[in-house]
Amino acid sequence: MKPRSWLSPLPLLLVAGALATWALPPGSAAVLAPPAHHLPAPVAAQAASAPAATCDPTASLRPAGPPKVTPGSFMAKIRARGYLIAGVDQSTYHFGYLNPLDGKIEGLDIDMVHAIAKAIFGNPNKVEFKAISDAQRIPEVRSGAVDIVAHTMTINCARLQQVDFSTVYYDAGQRVLVQTNSPVNSIADLGGKKVCATTGSTSIANIKAAPSHPIPVAVPYWTDCLVLLQQGDVAAISTDDSILAGLAAQDPWTKIVGPRFSNEPYGLAISQQHADFVRFVNAVLLQMRTDGQWAASYAHWVGTPAPAPPPAHYKD
Repeated sequence: MKPRSWLSPLPLLLVAGALATWALPPGSAAVLAPPAHHLPAPVAAQAASAPAATCDPTASLRPAGPPKVTPGSFMAKIRARGYLIAGVDQSTYHFGYLNPLDGKIEGLDIDMVHAIAKAIFGNPNKVEFKAISDAQRIPEVRSGAVDIVAHTMTINCARLQQVDFSTVYYDAGQRVLVQTNSPVNSIADLGGKKVCATTGSTSIANIKAAPSHPIPVAVPYWTDCLVLLQQGDVAAISTDDSILAGLAAQDPWTKIVGPRFSNEPYGLAISQQHADFVRFVNAVLLQMRTDGQWAASYAHWVGTPAPAPPPAHYKD
């Protein structure tokens, strides 16, 4: 059976932005801050869950060995179906977005999915992509509507009560995007001002918890935030610098400002019913860290030089 995709028409804003910036190499604008490992866990993670003090959100299940599809495993069921079902974004430039030139969904998150499909089938293209919003990520995993979510998704202790995660495959941090003529220099300057983020993201909770008391504005997609910023309906967008870089690449009249004020470690979300699949995915990520695949994906989508990949941490 040929893999299908649940992809809705891409917002015109992203199409225009992608066409306008297609010649620019990813990461050409130096907007990504270096990892701030001294920062605390995301504010939202601390506020949302009592076990946060004892939880290590970056620790996942140890691989049982090289990725192998064993009889009776969840991977065997996926193989029997004929394709992997992945919940992804289609509007985050460089991580998960619909390329208007060829109609394919691509980005660093999508590279992770293709690598997992290759490990299951020997063919990286045996994937059925389902475009979902930030708020749909956990429900889609828990219901079994998707096998995995690759969607710039921060691992935190509150989310770990609902889904499992792979090891960290990307380290991001929350910053601020404003128009180039804005006097705002950081989240501290946004007290009483409207700041946009997506519903269901850690970003919206971090905005609510900011000591400067900005006014959070929640929308379904990041491109919705960009439209609001362009129209002057919000003073800023605040989310992971990886996402902000893609928005800035679409609009040259914006800039990323301020230091990171949270750590946002990305993981691939998987149902708690499938521990064998978590270990399998972690085995794939381990291969990608060691054989150069991760570095190649980072260089292509984020920029060069590629740093060392986030180290794997295990809890067993």
